[in-house]
Amino acid sequence: MRVWFITGASRGFGALIAAEALAAGDAVVATARNPADVTAKLGEHPRLLAAKLDITQESQAREAVEAAVQRFGRIDVLVNNAGFGLLGAVEEASAQDVERVFRTNVFGLLTVTRAVLPRMRQQRSGHILNFSSIGGYASAPGWGVYCATKFAVEGLSEAMAGELAPLGVHVTIVEPGYFRTDFLDGQSLAVSRERITDYDGTSGAIRQHAQVMNHSQPGNPAKLARAIVTLVNAPQPPLRLALGSDTLERIAEKNREVNRELEAWRALSLSTDGFEETQGAHA
Repeated sequence: MRVWFITGASRGFGALIAAEALAAGDAVVATARNPADVTAKLGEHPRLLAAKLDITQESQAREAVEAAVQRFGRIDVLVNNAGFGLLGAVEEASAQDVERVFRTNVFGLLTVTRAVLPRMRQQRSGHILNFSSIGGYASAPGWGVYCATKFAVEGLSEAMAGELAPLGVHVTIVEPGYFRTDFLDGQSLAVSRERITDYDGTSGAIRQHAQVMNHSQPGNPAKLARAIVTLVNAPQPPLRLALGSDTLERIAEKNREVNRELEAWRALSLSTDGFEETQGAHA
């Protein structure tokens, strides 16, 4: 029996993954700001611990991890799922909005990870799943600040994967595309209050598109939850797992764009090598 520790488990991906893990016979520590919301969503279960956790609070993270170990003895899978979005042009985002989304999506993820890692290092085993997004691989107008947080998650995860592999701990970056969750609702998505008309054709159009797309996204969240259990069962899990046809398409498109640009500017890129003295170096 594996023990899962899942953040943001009262709804959306977190709740669905928790339910799938329980159905697979595993134990789950499902965390949320209000544990009663977890119980209301998942019910009572002998292998379920609903724990209070605001991921921005270090003391709560330590307490939730300690409660998990006291109840189940270990933590095998950490799912860093909690987070929210910010929609608007980069210039439209207030300093408060930027700080809030980074505090949750990046610093909160780090807080929980630092609380769990001593247990996994001691066990010499474990699997960390850091939820990124297609926006963590390819940014887009209207999502710049949100994507910046997910780019940070990807960079941290790549480094951790190298640091933890010798200790028996795997790290996987999960990159969902658009799924039919409540991500585009007010509970999970903040929208910049300032609206600059110069951006109506770019980020402004994305604002309108998000309203139309809400709850009609192509991805099936129940299938994502089952895919996560399959991922955890893999003896050699990948560093990245792209989920959704839209994600696969955008990754391929960006890779082509990067390769085209590399070739177009290759000569200038290579011209900066060498040991030629700069002019006036000995003046």
